[in-house]
Amino acid sequence: MARDIIVLGAGMVGVSVAWHLARRGHGVTLVDRREPGRETSFGNAGLIQREAVRPYPFPRDLAILARVLPNREVDIRYRPGGMLRAAGPLLQYWRNSAPSRYRRLVPEYAALIRLCLDAHGPMIEAAGAESLVRRDGWLEVYRNAGKLAARLQDAEENDTRFGVRYRRLETDELAVMEPNLIGELAGAVHWQDSWSVSDPGGLVQAYARAFEAEGGRLLRGEVNDVTGNGEGWRVEVDGQARHAEDVVLAMGPWSRVWLERLGLSVPMFVKRGYHMHYASREGVSLNHWVMDAEVGYLLAPMRAGIRLTTGAELERLEAPPHHQQLAAAETRARELFPLGERLEAKPWKGARPCLPDMKPVIGPAPGRRGLWCAFGHGHQGFTLGPATGRLLSQMMDGEMTEIEMAPYRFDRF
Repeated sequence: MARDIIVLGAGMVGVSVAWHLARRGHGVTLVDRREPGRETSFGNAGLIQREAVRPYPFPRDLAILARVLPNREVDIRYRPGGMLRAAGPLLQYWRNSAPSRYRRLVPEYAALIRLCLDAHGPMIEAAGAESLVRRDGWLEVYRNAGKLAARLQDAEENDTRFGVRYRRLETDELAVMEPNLIGELAGAVHWQDSWSVSDPGGLVQAYARAFEAEGGRLLRGEVNDVTGNGEGWRVEVDGQARHAEDVVLAMGPWSRVWLERLGLSVPMFVKRGYHMHYASREGVSLNHWVMDAEVGYLLAPMRAGIRLTTGAELERLEAPPHHQQLAAAETRARELFPLGERLEAKPWKGARPCLPDMKPVIGPAPGRRGLWCAFGHGHQGFTLGPATGRLLSQMMDGEMTEIEMAPYRFDRF
């Protein structure tokens, strides 16, 4: 039966949830303080990562920890205040990254990833967004032949277990695909099934327009209050009360704030990230999304320019930006590709909402009838938003879900 639903948060996850619910005939209002796709969904690498069947574990190898400890790396940086604030969740993250636990988590995570292309496809079609999407994969390049060989072993296992197609690129093959890369490279892994998006925020906005075409309503404003009485929910936006039978909390890293106000808690921490766009030099092009796997940055040919993205920064959500990681990434990126000048005055900053078992929360909140959750996707909110929307809409309508949802329940912590 159709009912009124308010979805809080208009990133990739929230917009996808709203679209699926509107398609089912519900009266859906999507609320955000900004336009759709302007927070973390705006600034990511623009990859729909079918190959990402293994979440990022906490480093446990002593050699990796010794490398990271001086805090000068591109792939991971930390701030003492951020580490202290998130000490409890980070300790759980470290424990869950133990080999025995991690092996159990991977199939549960991969079950979501396997849905990503099938879930994005209908939304891309409904949004008329084909011009933003490429379906030719992306490249992970290596200088060290031994590290490339180890990665290819991982790729073969992922193909066998989870159907992840890949191709080894020898040096000459890589040079054909990307003739402007600099330096002596051992080769690359070509992840063949993943899709790339030249304007990630633009894709979210296109999905939001498709949501409106289904009868949904976009409401831009600051959420002041969320209260439930067991029969329904009252959401105050810019001082005006809105009422609904159900509320979906899909506010990424800000979800924790509203959970705490509702008397709930979740061990969330954030991994922040940065990007900058660069001009293309005359006669020089980047043809694919390219990750420098041994350093930890990615170059992407976006509509706005060549986007350079960093790895993760463990820091408080509200802390001011620190630009050293992006500067270090730029220095190393110029050793791989001849970037032009910067196109923005300062780097963009975003925050990935992370949970210590590396899986999102998808489903009802305990003891709060009509409150539903869709957050904590870590590095893969852009990839998993449509799959999350499809699964949550099935749950909210009391249907059998296409995969087992127990691994993503709220009360697993």
